[in-house]
Amino acid sequence: MSSTTLLGSDSAWPLWDEQPPKGAFDLDQPDRTLDRAVVTKVTRPWLFGYKPTSPENGRAVLILGGGGYTQLMVGREGIAVARWLTGLGFAAFVLVHRFPNSETGPQAPLDDARQALRRISDSGSAPDGLGVCGLSSGGHLATALLAEYPEVWIPSDPIPKLTFVIIGYGPISTNAAGRTIIADKAPLEPPEKQALYDIVVPDENLVHPAPPMFIAYSANDPIVPVVNAYRLAEGVRKSGGSVELHVFADAPHGFALDTVGLPVSKWPSLCEAWLEQHGFLRRN
Repeated sequence: MSSTTLLGSDSAWPLWDEQPPKGAFDLDQPDRTLDRAVVTKVTRPWLFGYKPTSPENGRAVLILGGGGYTQLMVGREGIAVARWLTGLGFAAFVLVHRFPNSETGPQAPLDDARQALRRISDSGSAPDGLGVCGLSSGGHLATALLAEYPEVWIPSDPIPKLTFVIIGYGPISTNAAGRTIIADKAPLEPPEKQALYDIVVPDENLVHPAPPMFIAYSANDPIVPVVNAYRLAEGVRKSGGSVELHVFADAPHGFALDTVGLPVSKWPSLCEAWLEQHGFLRRN
């Protein structure tokens, strides 16, 4: 199987080497389709590109799916999101990043996401702007791209400036020591995952000015407390950015694009209206 047919993409790039995709990551397809595909282990990160299926708007979006930094919902929160955004004229890129563990260290996901932005920018796919869309743990990773790179880690090369950000149900800061809302919350495993959350607390140190941000959360999410949405929105405001915040009264965690029968199913349409309002669906 070629690198592109692996995730049904139009292009595929290894992030840090030139090795073929075989053995780069483990992909589980429970229904033998890509719709609910899950990446369970990553040895070498890859970036998968999807061409616009509507008139191009000149912009690209890096897509960061969730999975709690221990797996990656590359189907529901990656490929499905790419299909949605390419239908709006964006070039979309799904990142299969490494997970924080004893082999990679806590910084691996952030290093991979930053490298992905560089690769997209260098490819010429985003002449009019580059955005990021992150869901669940991918929401934490996406907002981490808006914070200063931690001084405790080896310095990283600069990254392209982000034009806009879309965040859904991400644990922005409630997993960080001193920012939890659950008394005596046990540290997350593996320790490198907890270290990532402790070191990178995006709502506290966003770039100034922050790019326009669209935020969608569930008020009764049993996994990611909605306070993350309020903290992030306030952080964007303090950083001089504009924010569109939608909190749905009743929605499951991981609502993604395929939750039906609830008002939260309208969030993609709301996001599209927001993108149109800011001129992101039109060429400059």
